[in-house]
Amino acid sequence: MEDLSRDLPILLVEDNPLDIDLTLRAFKKRNLINPIHIARDGEEAIAFIEKWDAGEKIPIVILLDLKMPKLDGLEVLKIFKTHPVYQTIPIVVLTTSSDNKDVERAYKLGANSYIIKPVNFDKFIEVASQIELYWNVLNQPHL
Repeated sequence: MEDLSRDLPILLVEDNPLDIDLTLRAFKKRNLINPIHIARDGEEAIAFIEKWDAGEKIPIVILLDLKMPKLDGLEVLKIFKTHPVYQTIPIVVLTTSSDNKDVERAYKLGANSYIIKPVNFDKFIEVASQIELYWNVLNQPHL
């Protein structure tokens, strides 16, 4: 059986250019073949709803930072997880915040996972590997 999940994009919602670069380099080093779409703030992330409605492929997973301009990650999470069509997209909060209130609120809003971003590249490669293994190999996607 053909693995259709490899064709599905990953949506990275991140405002920090260095973290975007780190994430892209980590996935490239892991030879991740899924296309990566980037939203640089919460409003750009929500704008993807219109693109999906227009026929763009729905992501296999959304990697969501919390601390962003315009619309913070928790608001983005709430919008996606209450959307009648897109609420089943898995969302991994990938953030520098280890604040227990952020962790608790993210899970209450429907986050599927909460990962604190490692600062060093080798640790980030490890996280990228785990994200890839889980979301592209073990998890059954919502096709």
